[in-house]
Amino acid sequence: MRTPAEALDWLYGTQLTGTKLGLENMRRLSAALGLGERPGPPTFRFVHVAGTNGKGSVCALVDAVLRAHGVRSGLFTSPHLVRFEERIRCGGEPMPAEALLAGLQRLRALTEGWDPTPTFFELTTALALDHFRREGIEWIAWETGLGGRLDATNIVEPVVSVITSLGLDHREYLGNTLTEIAREKAGIVKPGVPALTVPGQAAEAALVLAAAGVQVVEESWNGPLGLRGRHQRPHAALAVAALRAAGFSLDPRHVTEGLAAARWPGRFEVREAGRLVLDGAHNPAAAALLVDLWREEFGTERATVIFAAMRDKDVAGVLAALAPIAARFMTTAARNPRAAEPAELAAAAAVHAPAESVATLAESLPRARQFSERLLLCGSLFLVGEAIALLDGADAPRRSTQ
Repeated sequence: MRTPAEALDWLYGTQLTGTKLGLENMRRLSAALGLGERPGPPTFRFVHVAGTNGKGSVCALVDAVLRAHGVRSGLFTSPHLVRFEERIRCGGEPMPAEALLAGLQRLRALTEGWDPTPTFFELTTALALDHFRREGIEWIAWETGLGGRLDATNIVEPVVSVITSLGLDHREYLGNTLTEIAREKAGIVKPGVPALTVPGQAAEAALVLAAAGVQVVEESWNGPLGLRGRHQRPHAALAVAALRAAGFSLDPRHVTEGLAAARWPGRFEVREAGRLVLDGAHNPAAAALLVDLWREEFGTERATVIFAAMRDKDVAGVLAALAPIAARFMTTAARNPRAAEPAELAAAAAVHAPAESVATLAESLPRARQFSERLLLCGSLFLVGEAIALLDGADAPRRSTQ
């Protein structure tokens, strides 16, 4: 592979191995890269973040505060919206194409003939570790991919562990109850390492987290905040408390600057002078927060909701949560092999409001603009990424299932 596009072709090809939870391959990868089986201090200082909703926002807030203090920090998140390189950032900038190519060339040569073959997410995580080490990055906001205990990111030794709001999602991997899911998420907690969470966890989850030694951050941030919505204020307080617990020396002026400057695309992102809102809410709890934020911003207005979802999500629960603000639903398909059929989504949505299906996002946007309401595009981050690319005139996203 001689170009970044060819390198990504190889990486995406590894998705044929599917999703495999477990740490053995990841530890082997890290050791082969010369990072040891458990990367951590003094080379890296990870703020490790797990949760069902809000973990990306907390990572973005941690990164923003660090950069406001003059730190060239690392940010590792998933999935990407438009370009793969968004997942791995140094100082706010996506991984350069030449570094992506060199990193994937190293990983391909390193793992040739391995059995089992590393998965897409294991290779992506290893790519991030290798890039951060080569760039001399010390402080890293480190988001889990799926779960916590057996997630590829959990090979690290963090300086603080953070668990955001927990809900029922990815039940085929994490369990069918909040107790089971909380146990998986709490698997990122390490002995002797501070662990923090937000207030308001469901009782079953709160019991598990308390037993694991996770402390609740009761404060809420009341200053300027770059992320929209009341629900982001506890996230901001959590990000600041996490850095304090990790031993980072905080300057109140830089904290305020960082939180005010924080951005997290695709999360209640307002476009077209307020006419269009993009949000990646993909489970009932996130959809309920989205409805609260919609009302916070637009009062009693209803929306024409452009909606797509993955087959493995609680589609009925998300649609029910969105129903109070939906004048109508227009369902479509995200460009992903796990995408639900638009006609099936329309049938489910019609229980709550008038609904029609449109084959593609490119067709649905002009159709939706014929109605008088504001447009709300939601249900999947994959759909949001496509919308951003379409609106900005960029190439359609190269897609992973993870």
